[in-house]
Amino acid sequence: MKIGIIGLPQVGKKTLFELLTGETLSEEYGGGQEIKMGAARIRDSRFDRLVEMYNPKRSVPATIDVVLLPKFDKETVSSGEFLKSLEKCDALCHIVRSFSDESVFHVDGSVDPLRDIGNVTTELILGDLILAEKRIERIASDQKKGAAGANQGKEKNILDEMKKLLDENLPLINFSMNEDDKKLMSTYQFLTRKPVIIVLNVDDGKIADTALLEQAAAKYKEYGVKVMQTSAKIEAELVSLEPEERETFLKELKITEPALNQLSALCFDALGLISFFTVGEDEVRAWTVKKNLPAPEAAGAIHSDLQRGFIRAEIMKTNELFESGSEAKLKEAGKVMLKGKDYIVEDGDIMHVRFNV
Repeated sequence: MKIGIIGLPQVGKKTLFELLTGETLSEEYGGGQEIKMGAARIRDSRFDRLVEMYNPKRSVPATIDVVLLPKFDKETVSSGEFLKSLEKCDALCHIVRSFSDESVFHVDGSVDPLRDIGNVTTELILGDLILAEKRIERIASDQKKGAAGANQGKEKNILDEMKKLLDENLPLINFSMNEDDKKLMSTYQFLTRKPVIIVLNVDDGKIADTALLEQAAAKYKEYGVKVMQTSAKIEAELVSLEPEERETFLKELKITEPALNQLSALCFDALGLISFFTVGEDEVRAWTVKKNLPAPEAAGAIHSDLQRGFIRAEIMKTNELFESGSEAKLKEAGKVMLKGKDYIVEDGDIMHVRFNV
């Protein structure tokens, strides 16, 4: 599962990519046509606390793949390579400049976050419109030649309805399809059907001002877009601090949680993922699975033998474990549950699988 980081030039994409992945890009890197890939650790306070409790020999956090896309402008967006890169992403993280700095140029000459969000969205819609029109033309040509496939008529009808929305400069995220239609259209990677996270990169002195955040969230709520704000400058400073210094710094700025933690959670949610944990003195590990998975399938993420020979799962809830203070006390309280094959694993579950193969 991949998150694609997009945005206009000079908005903070590179900085956030580096913060998420821990990689350092060369100073010469300016976006261009180059695509960068990395693995982002999911910042999860529950995982950190489990590591503190068990003090394991090894700890493995959850990760997701992050793709830093080339600079976003009309010339780049129209290129087939750029569109292909976006198509391979499962969700998009749109970084928007909301900070004022005269030394950093803006492609449109002024800082206007809502305008920039609209412009980038329009370019994505245009990409989808080009895809739909090309396919409609191809199907029409096949029909004239008598070479159309059995489902191409239905496919064209769906594309025609999509085109009506796109012609009105509307994204396809809310376009309704039944399961058969989804299967028929599964080979298409329409950009505006992908989940979107908008990250407003604000001045460090305005991190507590939520007026713009609320305005953007209200405007794009109907499209399921998640909006958050951060100061990439502050986040970069936080990463360089020791834990105690970081905590003091956060309190001084009245920040309850680092933005990277929030962004990690939003990325996970946008991809339809959850984390469950396995714990012990040898290892504490976060496992990444799709939402709404039955316990045997989730166990399969650990090892195929666990899914094949699944008997039952011993489940602890992280919040209950933290409240009790230890596994032993949780068991004494009767809050360690045994669940069968029908149990749907929930985000934050601690699972020990009993199996036999």
